[in-house]
Amino acid sequence: VALDAGSGRRLWEYKRPPTKGLAGGWANRGVGVAGDRVFVMTDHAHLLALHRFTGELLWDTTLADWRKNYSATSAPLPAGDLVITGVAGGEYGSKGFLAAFDQATGREVWRFRTVPEPGDPEARTWQGSDLAYGGAPTWFTGSYDPDLDLVYWPTGNPSKEYDGKDRRGDN
Repeated sequence: VALDAGSGRRLWEYKRPPTKGLAGGWANRGVGVAGDRVFVMTDHAHLLALHRFTGELLWDTTLADWRKNYSATSAPLPAGDLVITGVAGGEYGSKGFLAAFDQATGREVWRFRTVPEPGDPEARTWQGSDLAYGGAPTWFTGSYDPDLDLVYWPTGNPSKEYDGKDRRGDN
C-alpha cells in the first residue's frame, strides 16, 4: 500500500493471492525503494518492480522454482543500479543464494551460491549428502556500503538444522 505522506490518503495498493501448496514464505519483511521503483518479493520467490507513484507492475522476475521449496520473505536491497535479494526455504532442503538484478529491466546480473553446485571448486570440501540440500538461505536483508561498493549478507540455518551428522568436512 502506498500512502500520501502529507495526508495519509491511500494512493494505490498491490495485492496478489498467496501461492497454494507453498512450503514456507508466509512472512513479508518489507520492500526496497529506489528512484521511481518499489521492489517487493513474493511468497513464491519472484522479485517485482512496481512504479512508486502508480503501483503499476513494471517487471516480474523469477528467482527460483517454488516447487523445489524456495520462497522469499526479505526486503530487497537497492545497491547502486542493482537490486539484490535472497531466498528462504533452507529448512525444507533448498540451497541459499543471492542474486542481483538490473533495477530498470529485472535482468539478472549475478548470482552467488551459499552452497556450491556439484562440480564447483568449493564442492570438493563437502562430504556426505548435504551438497544437494545444504540450506544456508539468505532470507534476511543484508547491508550495502556505497563507499566500498560492498554487500554484506547473513545466511540462515543449514538444512537438517537439528541433525548435523551428515555435515562432515569444511562446509
